[in-house]
Amino acid sequence: MIMDRKGNVLQDDTVQDKTLTFLYNNFFGRILLKLLCRRFISNLGRMYMNSRFSKKRINKLIKSENIDMTQYEQRSFSSFNDFFTRKILEGKRSIDNSPEALISPADSKLTVYDINEDSVYSIKGCDYNIQQLLMDKDLAKEFAGGKCLIYRLTVDNYHRYCHIDNAKELSRRFIKGILHTVNPIALVKHDVYGKNCRELTLFQTENFGPVAYIEIGAMMVGRINNYPAEDKVQKGEEKGYFSFGGSTIAVLYKKDTVIIDKDISENSKKDIETTVLYGERVGTKKI
Repeated sequence: MIMDRKGNVLQDDTVQDKTLTFLYNNFFGRILLKLLCRRFISNLGRMYMNSRFSKKRINKLIKSENIDMTQYEQRSFSSFNDFFTRKILEGKRSIDNSPEALISPADSKLTVYDINEDSVYSIKGCDYNIQQLLMDKDLAKEFAGGKCLIYRLTVDNYHRYCHIDNAKELSRRFIKGILHTVNPIALVKHDVYGKNCRELTLFQTENFGPVAYIEIGAMMVGRINNYPAEDKVQKGEEKGYFSFGGSTIAVLYKKDTVIIDKDISENSKKDIETTVLYGERVGTKKI
């Protein structure tokens, strides 16, 4: 289930869910899935989405997802991917610049989890191992007792994302993987976040201490477009963008550094995702 910040229940795209149910829960669908999850298939899909032949998909998506195009730049798009990575108009997203405000890096569906001492917990019915996500046993131990904020982006979302605080970049590395979808249907049978390609950046933030910021690729994406590393970054500054597809950002905070807003925390306990916007407050610094 998905809810907005006002408590209204929202729905995912049912056509997409039916397709994913077939791929992950049907014998023949799983055979097809093995092909779709290969990187060369993702590359072929990317070539098509970057071509002029994909332009016909733009209006279909706008209508099916009821995307408000008055929020975005008004221009002619050369391909579906050109549209997908469109920029939002200035002033359409507000960054909460209060030093104590914990902000969302993207328009997305947010769920928050405690990172248990053994760094294993459940996400949508799938056992999730924080060590697999980070591919670093010692680093996983450092975040034990903290919070894991998972921001799931779907095709209707704005696919650019920002820095969550003023910070110094400590390190960055790319982790190869299999490209599964990040839809919850996939999580029932696959350790999606452990297997998908992802980019892990460690930051020393000004207000929240050490933070692990992870972009996770998805089926037909596999392309995480991060800007070159900088010594220092600013809160709300654009960090990068995803090419076509639904993708996910996971942000990890250490123990006793953040307090999540009550509505999001309560929804997460009930396995409900909460819609949030780029730059919107989702919590506060723990003093």
